[in-house]
Amino acid sequence: MRYFFETYGCQMNKAESAALELILAERGWESTIQPETADMVIINTCSVRLTAENRAWGRIAHYAALKRQHSFILVVTGCMAERLKKKMLEKQPQIDYVLGNFQKQAFALVVDAAADGRIIPDIEESPQFTFAASHYEKGAFKAFVPIMHGCNNFCSYCIVPYVRGREISRNPLAILLEILQMAEQGVREVELLGQNVNSYNWLDGISIPADYPLDNPLAAKAQVQLVALLDCGAMDFPSLLAWLAEILGGSSIGRIRFVSSHPKDLSERTIDVLAKYPIFARHIHLCVQHGSNRILQAMNRKYTVEKYLELVNALRKKIPEITLSTDILIGFPGETEEDVQATLQLLETVRFAYAYMYYFNPREGTPAAEMDTQLSMVDKKQRLARIISVQRAISQTVMQERVGQTVQILAEGLSRKSSSELLGRTEQDMMVVCKGDSSLIGSFINVKLETLRGTTFKARLVED
Repeated sequence: MRYFFETYGCQMNKAESAALELILAERGWESTIQPETADMVIINTCSVRLTAENRAWGRIAHYAALKRQHSFILVVTGCMAERLKKKMLEKQPQIDYVLGNFQKQAFALVVDAAADGRIIPDIEESPQFTFAASHYEKGAFKAFVPIMHGCNNFCSYCIVPYVRGREISRNPLAILLEILQMAEQGVREVELLGQNVNSYNWLDGISIPADYPLDNPLAAKAQVQLVALLDCGAMDFPSLLAWLAEILGGSSIGRIRFVSSHPKDLSERTIDVLAKYPIFARHIHLCVQHGSNRILQAMNRKYTVEKYLELVNALRKKIPEITLSTDILIGFPGETEEDVQATLQLLETVRFAYAYMYYFNPREGTPAAEMDTQLSMVDKKQRLARIISVQRAISQTVMQERVGQTVQILAEGLSRKSSSELLGRTEQDMMVVCKGDSSLIGSFINVKLETLRGTTFKARLVED
């Protein structure tokens, strides 16, 4: 049996797709790059912006047409599936399964039924999100590890709380177990994931997973330390980070990242932990969204520009080598030219290494979609173009300043342009290519940044 997978959206979607692919692999299914030969096609969708949903509808229509030539099971999952549910089946009857985020736990049943030539008529939703045991992608040296799910913030423009549900944190021992297993499989860098990752808060005491290896010295040490920590109360995000750093400092995991951070939840304790432990990458994606306090309030972001800048200053004071990236949402209802200027000023003040920039996209069911001060598409696109232009110039300057530095990268693979070049990323989340032997793939290596082309450094390998 063969399957074909398409994934859209955030890192969490990518991690969850990897978990679903593990279920297929465990049952002997093989991946194919040709959907025309697949017995099952799975589309993991995104609902953050209308453009993402429109693209998904286009792909669904493509596979619906393909089904008329070749029989296969068509599965649509992810946030769009959660948002629209049975409406998707009504609009496109060629879909066999619509699995929302709270139905993914039934994917194994769907796979088994497909192998038997059956269709399960109804898939029940789980009352609570269930974390997969593993999100490992075969052969990868970097991996995503979800630590919490859902969002309680209800930003006025955002669909995420409606399709991901309320915040739930993952058992810390399950998090550590997955990372240790990934280390055994060759993973060298992990990225901790959550819709609001720094709101992690484990309240349920010691719960030892069935396959937790207490005979593993690191795992046993972690369990003992966790008991002591939980005796003092719940485990919050900085406690989790410090605990992981203490344990994984003795493993082959060389770097930890995390995303996405909400400014209102990035605490001074978290900054202190990052500064203390070198295992954490010197980069944070800290989503500001806008540079106007008036718009931030309308967005229900729960912080001010001044508070955000205090966080930036604290990070740079305690971790001088850190770089920052962000999200910018322009064209929010009621936005004025003064608000745009405030956002441009914020970019100049913070000097982000890079930013994801997009214009406001009304999402059905969110308060911002009903606001009566919507801007025209022309205005939104023009304003976004100005934001992009300024940030691109800043990114070039920030990166150019690093030319000549010697840095460490994780060699992730070969460059697409040359089989004699290695592709890697610095702990500041900047892309690097350098001449090097393929035997170095999966290793941390030192390189000297020599030139910058676009957003990629050309570097030279530095011998130890």
